[in-house]
Amino acid sequence: MSTHHETRTVTGASASENSPSGQRDNMAWLLRQFADDTPGVTHAVLLSRDGLRLLDSDVDKDWADELSAAISGVASLASNITGPGHSKRPARQVIIERDDCLYFVQSAGRSAAFDNTPGNERGEVETILAVIATTDADVGSVGFEMGRLVSKFAPYMKIPVRVGTSGDVR
Repeated sequence: MSTHHETRTVTGASASENSPSGQRDNMAWLLRQFADDTPGVTHAVLLSRDGLRLLDSDVDKDWADELSAAISGVASLASNITGPGHSKRPARQVIIERDDCLYFVQSAGRSAAFDNTPGNERGEVETILAVIATTDADVGSVGFEMGRLVSKFAPYMKIPVRVGTSGDVR
């Protein structure tokens, strides 16, 4: 009986990495690494614009589902506020400060990695990145690292969020 070991190359992805489940696995790994490596970050959740949890950094599933629904509402409210130019534009980032934590909300692009998700349009799901951090976290650093994470998600997205050279999401 032989065992097949998949090898990853620097120049190309294996067929399984290009499948939706392989893409989800890679994105989940990136999300967990972000939560582990970013000072002050305690949790991270990738959710659909419709409020469904897609991926998380080992968050309690019930809380992650509740959080996803609430964050979806926050993102929707933020994108429907008319600005000084009398137009509605999506917010680049929303930060909520509480006594016990900070919430960061940022669009993460449109992905085809979640093919069986309700709300899936034409094989794509609009995603939002939600990050929970301690109250003493460096807000600028967390925001910058979120932009870097969204950039790392780009290969798994149909329509990635554009990130400028300073890490600003556009």
